[in-house]
Amino acid sequence: MFRANRPHLQPALISNVNELPETRRQRLAQSWAGTFRTEFFNRLEEEAFAVLYSERPSRPNAPVNVLISLDVLKAGYGWSDEELYDHFLYDLQVRYAVGYDSLTEGDFELRTLYNFRRRLSEYNLKHGVNLLAEAFVNITDQQLTALAVHTGQQRMDSTQVASNIVTMSRLQLSVEAIQRLHRLLSPAEQAQYAELLAPYVGEEAGHYVYRVKGFTASEAQLQPVGQALYTLLQALAADYGQAPAYQVAARLLDEQYRVVDDTVQAKANQEISASSLQSLDDLEATYREKNHVGYKGYVANVTETCDPENELQLITAVQVVPNTTEDSALLVAILPELKQRTGLTTLYTDAAYGSPEADTVLRAAQVSLTQTAIRGRKPNPEKLHLADFVFTQDPQGRPLEITCPQGQTVTVTPGGKPQRFAAEFVSTSCETCPLYTSGRCPPQPDNRRRSLRLTFDQADVERAQRHRRSRSEHSPGRNLRAAIESAVRSIKHPFPNGKLPVRGLFRMTCLIVASAAMTNVRRIQRYRTKPRPDAPERQADRREQKRRRSAAPTTGFSGAGSAVLYRLLQPLMTYPLQLGC
Repeated sequence: MFRANRPHLQPALISNVNELPETRRQRLAQSWAGTFRTEFFNRLEEEAFAVLYSERPSRPNAPVNVLISLDVLKAGYGWSDEELYDHFLYDLQVRYAVGYDSLTEGDFELRTLYNFRRRLSEYNLKHGVNLLAEAFVNITDQQLTALAVHTGQQRMDSTQVASNIVTMSRLQLSVEAIQRLHRLLSPAEQAQYAELLAPYVGEEAGHYVYRVKGFTASEAQLQPVGQALYTLLQALAADYGQAPAYQVAARLLDEQYRVVDDTVQAKANQEISASSLQSLDDLEATYREKNHVGYKGYVANVTETCDPENELQLITAVQVVPNTTEDSALLVAILPELKQRTGLTTLYTDAAYGSPEADTVLRAAQVSLTQTAIRGRKPNPEKLHLADFVFTQDPQGRPLEITCPQGQTVTVTPGGKPQRFAAEFVSTSCETCPLYTSGRCPPQPDNRRRSLRLTFDQADVERAQRHRRSRSEHSPGRNLRAAIESAVRSIKHPFPNGKLPVRGLFRMTCLIVASAAMTNVRRIQRYRTKPRPDAPERQADRREQKRRRSAAPTTGFSGAGSAVLYRLLQPLMTYPLQLGC
């Protein structure tokens, strides 16, 4: 039965926190724990998690806001579950952060946290809703409003994250699949298939692969191992076809091998999809090469505010998907939500986020995309590019007019095919243009119309517009996208080498979202404790004091002696000496 946690709203008169001296209580309230309590714990709406519990009268749940807050602290500090539990039991600062003022209240067993995670996972599996991710969005929206953070300009970047899986070769995966099928069998069935499985079940899969020396030998071993796996799967289909281990092994066989007349052949490496099974324990992890480096796991996409007027920037959205997903697809997926939540108008990204699909969504949401670079071949600097021309577009993005670099504006007309356009420039004007006479201008002579004709399609127009915005981003002293690297590092920092201690898309998402929530808390904490500039009159007083000190006479004294001598001589410097009698 669900019951909301409310005691923290009215602190006890007698508690460990109240026993602290006043200065220590103030320090605790101003520490990260106090910020976490006010900016995350108190903003968490527990009622959204009531769906995880029975409506019948029964034993009340452990406090939901405490359990979620502990998972956020775990991700933010990179603690194991045991370390997290010890901090909860004995660390007064952690206790204060999650709403307790005493070390003696609110105790629960660690398995309660495991059961809560299981409930979240089952609800996500059944309804496709990650309640923790929704809580992050809700809390972040409250923070943005309360702290008056401008959200019109935001930046976005992605990063590779690995799950807690062992890196295995194709051969090791196949041997491990056979061993797991072997463990499903009864002793009698193990004896029945002993001859078939004897080469593969006497030692760990890693040891088996270790004894196979060289790439050629490993490739040669794939065929007999695949044949044994196929034979075993055929024999066990009737009795074990619904077992998870059987289904994983069947998927592995389908992705890695080809069966022709009951003979198994290993597929060539280039025939295997990047979405193929990378681990028998993480069925959603995928493979991707980036900058000639291979990654197994997921990609996390991070969005944060970047308005120059903000003293505080906050992470507004986090996405975690298999790493075969293109960055442009991540933009398409999250943009409508960002527009609706934050009123986004300008988005700064790198080259990977541009695509025709993204252009369509951006135009519908009326969001301008500014990229630091553009994919594809770089324009020839000795020739004019379509980005050197200025387009006037209608609300649907179709070009209406085009203006050349020399200022000639002409109407754009539809071409002979859909999404094709043409612009007819006056030849008499162009023939005296230095850009055209030098061969740099792209329009071509059209003798029938006695003009210079430039043709292009809708994708060319959108690409040209992205090039223009990218050029403006490269103006001196202006690169609003660059600082997103700091947000990415902050989220991944608790996890060495970007490898999270969990597996599966859901748990990976929960940990990345929790780390992002803790990153926002830390940013708010730094913002609140940052020294503020003095008022103008106080700054003027400081400048005057500095001027007086610099005007003091130079003596052989230093430090305190110089200050004393200056005070003694100051009246003589201030008033003129009276000479004579």
